[in-house]
Parts: sequence; C-alpha cells; structure tokens
Amino acid sequence: MGLKTALPKVELCLYALVLSLAILWAASWVCEASTENMNRQSFQQSVRQGWAYIGRKMDVADFEWVMWFTKFRNYILFALSGHVLFGKAISLTVPQHRSLYFMTYGILAVLATMGTSYLMLILAHCILLFSVGLAKQKWLCFVAGLCSLATFKIEPVSSWQTGFVTGSFQLHDVLFYGGSGFTIMRCMSFALENAERKDGNYSILDLLIYNFYLPFFFFGPVMTFDQFYTQVKQPKCIRKENEMWNIRKYALAHLTVIILVDVFFHYLYILTIPSDLKLVASLSDWALACLAYFNLVYDWVKAVVMFGVIGTVARLDYLDPPKPPKCITMLYVFAETHFDRGINDWLCKYVYDYLGEDHDNILKELLATVCTFLITTLWLGPGNLVYIWSVCNCFGLNFELWVQKFFQREPFASMEANQMSESMSRRIRGVFGAANFWAIVLYNVLSLNSVDFAALVARRLILTAFHWNPSKNKEQRKVQHRKRPFGPLSLRRLYCPSTKTFCTSGVRIPLFPSYSCICQAAS
Repeated sequence: MGLKTALPKVELCLYALVLSLAILWAASWVCEASTENMNRQSFQQSVRQGWAYIGRKMDVADFEWVMWFTKFRNYILFALSGHVLFGKAISLTVPQHRSLYFMTYGILAVLATMGTSYLMLILAHCILLFSVGLAKQKWLCFVAGLCSLATFKIEPVSSWQTGFVTGSFQLHDVLFYGGSGFTIMRCMSFALENAERKDGNYSILDLLIYNFYLPFFFFGPVMTFDQFYTQVKQPKCIRKENEMWNIRKYALAHLTVIILVDVFFHYLYILTIPSDLKLVASLSDWALACLAYFNLVYDWVKAVVMFGVIGTVARLDYLDPPKPPKCITMLYVFAETHFDRGINDWLCKYVYDYLGEDHDNILKELLATVCTFLITTLWLGPGNLVYIWSVCNCFGLNFELWVQKFFQREPFASMEANQMSESMSRRIRGVFGAANFWAIVLYNVLSLNSVDFAALVARRLILTAFHWNPSKNKEQRKVQHRKRPFGPLSLRRLYCPSTKTFCTSGVRIPLFPSYSCICQAAS
C-alpha cells in the first residue's frame, strides 16, 4: 500500500524545487572551493589547463573519461563506424551471415588492438568453458567460470596473463581486464544456458559469435546468451516504429551530455577534491554532502554515456541491449542500486533470483545476497575496499527486508491499512527512503573514493551535520567571510577581530555550532 500511489502534482513540484535549490546551493560551495584551490599544489597532476574559451583549469582526474574523448576518441569512432557500415552492408545483402560478420570483425579488431597472444589467451578460456558447458552441470560451470575469473583478479596469475599483451599504451590495463572479465561472464552465461538446453548443445561457433561482438567485448554491457542468441539469429532485420528517430535522439543526447560534463569539470573539481583530505575536512557540511552526491551522479552519468553509446551501436545492428542504469537521484532501495544493468541482470538471473526465489524468506534472501556479493567481489577484484563495500551493500539489501517484515507485523500493518491514507503512507515511506538513499550514497562512495573520505563524510553528515543556529554564540560570528557572510569555507585572507590579525588557514565559518573559529596569526 502507498508505494505506487501518486502524490499531488503540486506537492511533487514543490519537492523537485526544494531539491533543485538545495543542489544548486550546495554546488555553489563546491564551485567556490574549486576556484580558490585550482592552483593548490596537490591539484597539479589532476587539474590542468582546460578549454581556452572558458579560461579555467579543468579536472582531469578520471583517466578513462579523458582518454575516451581525447586521445583514443578517433580510434573508437573508427572501429565502431567500420563495424556499423560493414554490418549494414552485410544485413542488406546476406542477412543470414551477419552473425559470422560480427565474429570476424570482432576478432580482427581485438587482434589489431591487443595482439595475437591476448587473442589466443581469450580463445583458450572460451574453449575451456565451452568444454565444461558440455557436461551440463550448473555447479561445474560456476566453479570453472569463477576459477577462470579469479585468474584475472588474483596475483600472481593475473600478472602472468597480463604479460601476454604485446606493446604498451595508456588504455592497456583497461582493455585487458575489461575484455577478459566480460569474456568470462559471457562464457559462464553460455555454459549455464547450454546446461539448461534439453535437446543437444550450442556450438563453439555460437560462443565465439556471442563473445567477440565488438561493441560489447571490452566494456560491456553483458547480454545473457539466450537473449543475444535469439536476437542475432532473427532471419529478417526489421526495425520497430520510430526506432531510427529514437537512435538519433539518444545519440544527440549522449553527445550533449559529454560536452556538458566537460564544461562541468571546469567549475567543479569533484574528482580531485576528495583526494586532498585536509581540504575536504575544511569544507562545509553542505559542500561535503554535495561532493559525495556528485561523485555518484558522475559515475552514473559515465555509465549512461558509455553504455548508451554502445547501446546505440547495438540498436543499429538490430539488437535490444540492456537499458542504462537508473538515475542515482531516483534510487531509494538497495535492490535497484547498480551502474551496470548488464552485470546486474546476469547476477539476478543466475544467482540472486535463482537462490532468493520470491525474496520473501529471510534465510533464502541472506543466502542469495551473500552469494551474489561474493561473486561481485571477485568481479571487482578482491581488496579491502571492495570487501567493505560488499559487506555494507549486502547488509543494506538484507536490512531492507528485515524492516519490511517488521512493519508487516501487527499493529503496524493494521494502522497502515485502516488509519492511514495511501498518500500519507507514501510520504512516510519517503522519509525512510531518504535515510536509505544516503546510506546508498555513503556505501557506494567507498567504491569511488577512499575509506578515509567515506569515513569523513559519514562522521560529518551523521554526527555533526546541519545544525543551524548562527546567533547562539556571538563570539563565533566575529570571523566573517568578506565575500559571503555565513557562506562556505574560503581560503582567502580573513580578518579576525579577536586577534586583530589576518588568518589564512584553519578557519571555519560559523554556519554551524560545531564549527569553531581556529585562527592562526599570520607571522
């Protein structure tokens, strides 16, 4: 009850307005901190000269984003354009052979990019997992697949396999681990689907066509084998109504987002600031909350752009790829928290939904979530940060079910059903959802930044955040921000009447009582 009930439009508009104003207000603090620290010594490697007509330095801390849309942009466009053009020609002339074209073009592209040794390594893993799949035993497919995945994630086997790649270039590691990791997940899907098939087996050619489809090979997303096989084997290539219009619309939208993100990085250094904990500690609570939120929003935008561009190419090939991830601002349950919908669909189909069934039994849900996050931990690469992230998200997923079960008991169930309107029920759920949203933000900040940054954000936002009482202590109000009284932290020289000196460090503006004025006299 109440979960799907629509609230009045005026109320929803009011919520949207308040949220927008809060984000803009908090973003202004981050923008000011970025402006005042663009020449900071710790920023020299990740804040560099940006677009000349903007006249500001730019945050270039995300290596992948910079490489995709600068140095390797032309190579990516050339490879994908060739794939689309030749694929269109094959689809028009001999559509029954287009699947063989996908495999051939993908193998040649991998060979040209990564070398013969890497191609042989990938083929060896494909043949191994294909052979295991012929046994039609699911547990054996999982064991073999996870062991193969571990060889790319655990030392020293990982380093040994990395040596098979000839040459050296900046995206070497990204392409190596992306291509190999997604290959194992696709081969596991193939083996598991083959185990489900009652009549005969899929051929090794079907696996190679599935694995070497170029748009999905290096960066995903993962389509489960049954979906890919059904779509690529269609005898006729027929587009849906208005599909080309939608493809053009999404292509233009992705290009616009890429430009906006680059402009955004000229004003908000959201990726560089978290690396300087001394600066982070001096930010206001508003700026800190905005910094954590924007880090997740950027990671979502990055996933949307990457999978959106790949998905657009796949749609030109008459495929229906996985949808982009759900916007982080719209998330309030852990079950929908994912930035790669392909991996999420893979885990749900073969692990989470298979073990958890209807997700109503506490013990089955616990088993399903533990197994899911064990595989996720291996997929991301074992490490202390990944362990903490997995434990937190596994707990969050189970805690949601525990809370749901608790409030389904009496007298809460009767109170909601008999004494509460559906709209009010949704508002109350929204309050709990807001707390859950910030738990999602804090847990996933771990995977994007450091443990120290996540701990600082949690401590500041949970224990000392957002106390508004500027008149409580008049002594705290003596240090004023020259540009904006009671505004965000400024590293400009401030005058402190209590010491009659200018102070340049350790200053906290008394917006919140927990902030004390720590002035150090300038020598």
